[in-house]
Amino acid sequence: MFNKLSFTLFFLMTFATSIAQKGVRIAYIDFNEIIEEISDYKEAIQSLESKAENWNKEIEIKKMELKSMEDHLNSEKFLLTNELVKDREDELTIYRDEIFTLQNRYFGINGNYINQKNKLIKPIQDRVLSVVREIAIEKKFDFVFDRSSDLIMLYSQKNYDISELVLRKINNQEKIKNRKEEIERKKQSRNKKS
Repeated sequence: MFNKLSFTLFFLMTFATSIAQKGVRIAYIDFNEIIEEISDYKEAIQSLESKAENWNKEIEIKKMELKSMEDHLNSEKFLLTNELVKDREDELTIYRDEIFTLQNRYFGINGNYINQKNKLIKPIQDRVLSVVREIAIEKKFDFVFDRSSDLIMLYSQKNYDISELVLRKINNQEKIKNRKEEIERKKQSRNKKS
């Protein structure tokens, strides 16, 4: 808490000094709003959620199998020797551990979900940040804040929000990329006919 307060005070003092020396140009974006409007992001999220759903189904099937095995053991317990009961309980423990391992592999800290998310979404985030940098340099902004981050923005005028500008630039880049791909496909199609 103290470190965050110290950092905030230092930032405000530095910021105030900068303003006193020259006119500072400030803008902000809503990163979450921008990224959710990008079609590649929507496709990446759908792909990731589809994979996560399949992984969850696999885990749920294993949990149902475990429950069935437990029920089966409980119903036969009085017919089995203590040694056989112990063996089956050991099997159940091993199976429980396998399920736990599978859950960690899919959804743990270094699991498939996080790795896939980074693999699919990080390039899109990098592209947005690149466009923000381009616009900041082009428009000569000294600071560009992210409204959706931990930095608390108590008030801001809408004219400092460059989210739409960032989104337009990304969409224009996407259109240009799609046109180039279409031209390339047409060239390849013509070359095949020749």
